[in-house]
Amino acid sequence: MTSLDDLFERPPVPSNKRKLYFNREPNSTYKATKLSANGDVRTNGRATIEDEEDQDDVAAGPEIPPEEEEEPPDDEDGRFFGGGINRKTADVLDFIDERDKNDANPAKIDSTWLRKLALNFEKKISKNTELRAKFEDTPQKFMSSEADLDADIKALSILAEQPGLYEEFAKLGCVTSLVSLLSHDNTDIAIDAIEIINELTDEDVDAQQEQWDALVDAMLEADLLNLLYENITRMNEELESDRAGIYHILGVLENLFSRHSIILKLGRDTKFIQWLLSRIQIREAHVTQNKQYAAEILAILLQSSPENRTHFMSLNGIDLCLQLLSPYRKMDPSKVTEEEEYVENIFDCITCCVDDAEGKSKFLEAEGVELCLIMLREGKMSRPRALRLLDHSLGGPEGGPCCLRLVGAAGLKATFGLFMKRQDSDTTEHLLGILASMLRSLPANDASRIRLLAKFEEKNWRVINTLVQIRREVASRIAIVDKDIQAEKANLPMEEEAQRANEWLSRRLDAGLYVLQTADVILAWLTAEDERARKVVEATLADKGEDLEVIKRTLRDQLDTPEASSEGEDPMLKDMISTLVDCI
Repeated sequence: MTSLDDLFERPPVPSNKRKLYFNREPNSTYKATKLSANGDVRTNGRATIEDEEDQDDVAAGPEIPPEEEEEPPDDEDGRFFGGGINRKTADVLDFIDERDKNDANPAKIDSTWLRKLALNFEKKISKNTELRAKFEDTPQKFMSSEADLDADIKALSILAEQPGLYEEFAKLGCVTSLVSLLSHDNTDIAIDAIEIINELTDEDVDAQQEQWDALVDAMLEADLLNLLYENITRMNEELESDRAGIYHILGVLENLFSRHSIILKLGRDTKFIQWLLSRIQIREAHVTQNKQYAAEILAILLQSSPENRTHFMSLNGIDLCLQLLSPYRKMDPSKVTEEEEYVENIFDCITCCVDDAEGKSKFLEAEGVELCLIMLREGKMSRPRALRLLDHSLGGPEGGPCCLRLVGAAGLKATFGLFMKRQDSDTTEHLLGILASMLRSLPANDASRIRLLAKFEEKNWRVINTLVQIRREVASRIAIVDKDIQAEKANLPMEEEAQRANEWLSRRLDAGLYVLQTADVILAWLTAEDERARKVVEATLADKGEDLEVIKRTLRDQLDTPEASSEGEDPMLKDMISTLVDCI
């Protein structure tokens, strides 16, 4: 087993996990002085005036030179030529070195060590509980036991380096005792316990799945989730220690999210979603780390569970989040700050909700389409996020009302204006998704659809030329990937081909498969619906010796791999694509 000496000699393991920091007031930092052991202020080499009882006796002018003293002889064994110590001191140091060499082996971190640690830990808890009950009104009599308990809690952090002991740690009942400390009357003790739980469950701990499961199962049986909620509601963020406590609670939640059942339980059996929604609404001069972290945890909860999204929407979450985003319709958050991450997380919260039918309805009621269009016209940092949000809200079989609202709110000009400019791949993907959704969902012969088709006709069908140009650029990239995949298939047996199918699909998607499919769906709609548009598409493709067959080929490929589309789970998608293939 590992020795204590070896453990503390290990270099720190690099971690991608966020780290807690505190924002200190400039005045308090300025006033903080470093004291030496005797209480004097350290001068750091600067001149100071020492306080003396009689300052009037300090003489001015240069110091009087001291009387001449007899210089000590230069002895080779003296201060400058020897080691700086006499023979007696050297003998003492040699004795200490020899004793250290003959010391017994250092303590081993094994089951025996863990049982001793557990026994001592339980004794400290019992002693503190007993003294608190006996001297409830006299804190001085149990403060010492509380300090001992605090030290023992922090000592448990060494277990994070020994995950092999997690299962026995749980069997000894120490996990239950540790979790029970979250209900301690002293919040400092509870915060220490939460911090240790955060360390033990951290993703950076090199624990096997069964070891991690044994630890977490014991914590959940001890009612960890409800105790975390009770603590997060009793803490006051005006206190630095409580701010750290809330941060560690959010860290524990993030660690537990690796198990999907905990995400469901958290949304169903606790009020964490309600607390998180309240926390992200608190006004602050600058977005703090805890506010940003709360928004991130909320986004993870909503992305992972339809039940959590339903609960969030019942709390009017979409409307509240849109209100939080409203100030950013023209204003940008500071770059590479907590505020920027906070805004992105709020966008994520709404975006995952509008994929559901109820979310689309709530989004319309809260005038989300109108806010997004303002951001498209006037926003900077918010523009690509608003575009992504619109893409999700208009998509799917229930996206018709949002499509109608976009046309009614004069959104065609902003959408087509962006499309005709050179954009990055993500922006192009979302613009294509919006156009494809409107062609699919706007009612036939309706004024809104006529207005949409008229936009394609503007400037001599310039939009069609842009669409064909986009599909050609992407198709050339995909052709290179397809050639590599075919070469790999030639040397693989059939069973391995099936195993690598998802990998190959991922490579094609990275090359732009979704963009190609969406662009060809739009061209297919125009070809099937308008004879003039059909002629323009055929003429534009003919410039490079192509015809409508290239579009049909893409649509047939999409039928074979519907998961490549963002609407892969749409039950009506296959029927729509099959109809388009027949029409062209």
